[in-house]
Amino acid sequence: MRQKILDILRSSDGYVSGEEISRRLSISRTAVWKHINALRSGGCEISSVTNKGYRLERGDILAPDEIRRFLKTKLIGSNIVCLAETDSTNNECKRQPQLSDGTVIAAERQSNGRGRRGNAWISPNGGAWFSILLKPAISPRYVSGITLAAGLAVCRAIGCGAKIKYPNDIVIGTKKVCGILTELSAEENEVNYVVCGIGVNISQTEFPGQLSERATSVLAETGENVDRTEMIARILNEFEPLYYEFLQSGAEGYIDEYRRHCVTIGSEVTAAYGGKSIRGVCTGVNADGSIDIKTEEGTVNINSGEVSVRGIYGYV
Repeated sequence: MRQKILDILRSSDGYVSGEEISRRLSISRTAVWKHINALRSGGCEISSVTNKGYRLERGDILAPDEIRRFLKTKLIGSNIVCLAETDSTNNECKRQPQLSDGTVIAAERQSNGRGRRGNAWISPNGGAWFSILLKPAISPRYVSGITLAAGLAVCRAIGCGAKIKYPNDIVIGTKKVCGILTELSAEENEVNYVVCGIGVNISQTEFPGQLSERATSVLAETGENVDRTEMIARILNEFEPLYYEFLQSGAEGYIDEYRRHCVTIGSEVTAAYGGKSIRGVCTGVNADGSIDIKTEEGTVNINSGEVSVRGIYGYV
């Protein structure tokens, strides 16, 4: 019913009276009022004027049909689940691995969003928090290419100078706007499923504690209120062709574009792996998801699953 009310408001050039909505949907005006308030709570900006009715100022409600309005994919997003709250959308996917290939689970907020190595990811209302469930017939050692594809897809979708901080952050300038967490269930030589989680700060204007120096949002950078559902769809639209390319020939087809977007290349970094730490300059990212770090002792190749990279360029 809320979706129907939203459709009526969206198709109108001006105000629509509660009486008109009531008549068209065969519900009471009290029910209309309750649904309008629920839409407002869900993120829609709806103005109201006595004797005129309601007008949609900004329709930002997280719902499958709202995402599908902008979606151009075949596989990715063929099934969409939207939740008011969950601990994390990645966990939600892992609890339901029987869901179809390409399923997307999105949430208004996450109570226990996670980044790499178990780091907390603050994810209140006002962001795009979603995960993609994938079932590629590949060896586990190739999964890093999916993270590369996701990072590139986010950069394309966000625009406004978004870059990749290897291996899984998207930054604008020196501040983080998006995090990506790829997890998998696999046997020795076969993937059962992959979950690619993406969290984009959309409309947040304030961040707690030290995050205020390290985090940003699309609104903060552009001054524009971007519809979360449109942003999710844009990322999925960009991700699908990259994913198909990955299934055909790995990351070779898009690794050059990835490198052009990667601010880690050419930067001085420290990498912790295997119980030790090295310091040097990142000289490249490879199609298998590994990076090359030039140190005083020579160049070291490190797999993304074993490394935590911290750039020394104003962003940590």
